[in-house]
Amino acid sequence: MRSLFVIALFFATGFGFAQDTSVEGNKVTSKQTAPVWPGCEEEADKKACFNEKLMAHVKENYEYPKNDEGEYLRGKVTIKMEVNEEGNVVVKSVDGAEPKVNAAATKMIEKMPKMQPGSRDGKPSAVSYTIPLTL
Repeated sequence: MRSLFVIALFFATGFGFAQDTSVEGNKVTSKQTAPVWPGCEEEADKKACFNEKLMAHVKENYEYPKNDEGEYLRGKVTIKMEVNEEGNVVVKSVDGAEPKVNAAATKMIEKMPKMQPGSRDGKPSAVSYTIPLTL
């Protein structure tokens, strides 16, 4: 019974997030749009295009660091970043066990192009992302 409650709660919270603006009585929600990667402006599914461009960016721009013996270093990182009101990508944090991998991931994210910023209620708005990567 407890597991059914947890599953129902999961679905309820997933569908409870509103992105459209409306004011009805005491209920207020706001319309939010995500940033648009350059080249995705005309795409029907901008989110899928953003994800494709992001993965292509990682493949093209991540440079594997080497240790003192010349071996390539790999690792898992969690990148917290924001596309700010101007459309610039700002790295908030990169967490992982290997400092050289963290530095390489930061450098790769900083190479992301300027984007069309996200908006809330028609005004530019910062949008935060958390990206887990195995590099």
